[in-house]
Amino acid sequence: MDDPLLRRLVPALAAVPGVDAVVLGGSRSRGDAVAGSDYDIGLYFRAGTPLDVGALKAAVAPLVDTPSEGNVTEIGEWGRWIVGGGWLTIDGQSVDLLYRNADDVADTIARARNGVIEVDYQPGHPHGFLSSIWLAEVHHCRILADRSGTVSRMKQGLTPYPRALGEAIVARFQWEIAFAAGNVAKAIARNDTSYIAGSIFRALACAAQVICAINGAYVMNEKGALRLAGTLPLAPRDLEGRVETVWARFADKDYAAALDALNHIDRDVARLVEAWREAG
Repeated sequence: MDDPLLRRLVPALAAVPGVDAVVLGGSRSRGDAVAGSDYDIGLYFRAGTPLDVGALKAAVAPLVDTPSEGNVTEIGEWGRWIVGGGWLTIDGQSVDLLYRNADDVADTIARARNGVIEVDYQPGHPHGFLSSIWLAEVHHCRILADRSGTVSRMKQGLTPYPRALGEAIVARFQWEIAFAAGNVAKAIARNDTSYIAGSIFRALACAAQVICAINGAYVMNEKGALRLAGTLPLAPRDLEGRVETVWARFADKDYAAALDALNHIDRDVARLVEAWREAG
């Protein structure tokens, strides 16, 4: 472990009762971090032996820059999907802790491999929290400690990307690209700018999910999803530039031109999905 912050932090976290695994997530695990990127640390526990939050607070207290500012939550405090965690500052770096019930994650993986996904309203996720985000977290994470091999086993079950998951994501989101574009058309007549913007966002977020699914790429969240989609083999030509055109026309209040560009993206995505299905 060549990162000084992780050398200090990981042994302290791994020693907390109930912590079954410690992983590094986010941009630092994917390899696209910049100097100031947060450290996203996943803490996995088992349903029968939940992590000891009091012990966790005690473990991080000597490490944080300002102990009074360290915020560590109870399990479940951030809802079903985010679960809980903490916001810390260590050596001037932002460190985010995220709790995950490994049994719930394993069950979600099994369901996704059988083509079952869920989408829930979640602050911080303007398109919603997809259950497949948990799969992306496991797939992309770097294991720092894994007492019983729990995360390692889950990782192995995610390669190759499950075809049933791809089919489920396409079925859930492809139709909504055109549906959201239709809502843009209706809102133009009322000059409802906020609704136009929201509908464009939904259409593009759905397109990103579909493109990534047919390429077998796990999506962590909305941030950077369209940029990722545009780099994949099965993607509309110059996707990133065309998305910029949509928003540029929106900014110019040329909503009809924005809608036209959006509809062209939808048609290209539909052709790509058809080719993917034909290829089997």
